[in-house]
Amino acid sequence: MIVYDKTELQNVSLVEEARSLKSAGFIDKERYKLIIKELTTPKSQNNIFIRAGFFLLGVFLYSSICGFLSLIGLGALAENYTILIYLFAIIGCVGTEVLTRQNYFGYGLDDAFLLGSQLTLAIAIGISTNGNGLAIASIITITSLLSYLRYVHLSMALLFCLALTATLIYILFEFGSIGKTILPFIMLLFSMAAYFYSKITLKQLIKPFYYKGILLANSFSLVLFYLSGNYLVVRELSVALLGAEIAPKSDIPFALFFYAFTFIVPVGYLVYSLLKKDRIMLWIGFVALGFSIYTIRYYYAILPIETALTIGGLVLFAFTYFSIKKLKEKETGITFQPDRLTKTNAFLNAELVITSQVGLQPETTVESPMEFGGGDFSGGGAGGTF
Repeated sequence: MIVYDKTELQNVSLVEEARSLKSAGFIDKERYKLIIKELTTPKSQNNIFIRAGFFLLGVFLYSSICGFLSLIGLGALAENYTILIYLFAIIGCVGTEVLTRQNYFGYGLDDAFLLGSQLTLAIAIGISTNGNGLAIASIITITSLLSYLRYVHLSMALLFCLALTATLIYILFEFGSIGKTILPFIMLLFSMAAYFYSKITLKQLIKPFYYKGILLANSFSLVLFYLSGNYLVVRELSVALLGAEIAPKSDIPFALFFYAFTFIVPVGYLVYSLLKKDRIMLWIGFVALGFSIYTIRYYYAILPIETALTIGGLVLFAFTYFSIKKLKEKETGITFQPDRLTKTNAFLNAELVITSQVGLQPETTVESPMEFGGGDFSGGGAGGTF
């Protein structure tokens, strides 16, 4: 199913591990170069700016091909222009296949053709079905999954998660008001099932080809679980989908549950991530907690915004200060010690700044190229020589 050589794909993971070890100082630069030389990998681009440039070049190339075909075939297919859009999707698939067979993997050009094929296919299906959301979402779910299994692009894994979620939502919409009413609870169950399924799959995964995609799906399920029970999201969707009018002194059904959910889940993410040392869940928990505070303030603005920000900043500063004081001497578990596998120079930069400010510079000896004394040049002594 995978179009790339599996050994070369596995070498990509080994090269990434070697890069992490070099950044952490476990191997030197010469050993890293030797590893890179020995391992054959597909043509990829690690520099995000260069990859973005090639992506824009690929978009220009793809759009130029589609524009040229439009000039040729639009006159003959004036009434059946949808066929032309399907042809654009086929061109994107063919271009992706050609580039990947030339061993391009995450280079930018292949990203443009792959995403372009999915976009044009969605537009073509929308025109053919008069904007049927269920048809668009279900077909894109299938094509994005097949594309990820074949080309191993993370963008297709993300598109699959979004399309699958949209498919489930549109299926519930088919049941009318009942489906819209139970939508938050169905999404909670769906995200829980997706999280545990991806977690089990990650533990049982033997080859690393699909590891990042499954990890992305796992993180996506955490975000979806929180948003499915967030009070602001549920309340605004109730107004938008059901046309519910909420009086000033009334609230949505199960309001207490959604209030509690909005704050308990982020705190649960933070506690669990610290216990299990899950960095991704930790960041999701912090963002979710911030959005929870925004959710309550959106409806109940107790303090002026400048006062609330000042108090929040003071609380965060105090929490951070005492956390650092408590954890800076620990070397195991939850600690403030620098992570050698994290690509950051924050601690090194802080050390350099402190050194420059305090003045702890290494002692150096400057030797003059001129010899003094004894009457030599620039000596001026009494040695008798000029």
